[in-house]
Amino acid sequence: MARNKPLGKKIRLAKNLKQNRSVPAWIIVRTKGQVRTHPKRRHWRRTKLKP
Repeated sequence: MARNKPLGKKIRLAKNLKQNRSVPAWIIVRTKGQVRTHPKRRHWRRTKLKP
């Protein structure tokens, strides 16, 4: 990937980086363990972003 990125692409990459987190522990406690996984979780090598 290029060192110099367009601002729009940079914002989209930053958004996806923030989305790619695990579910907080307090959510798991609040839902009594029903919510454990994050459906939008993405692995950098397995699933690529749309260009």
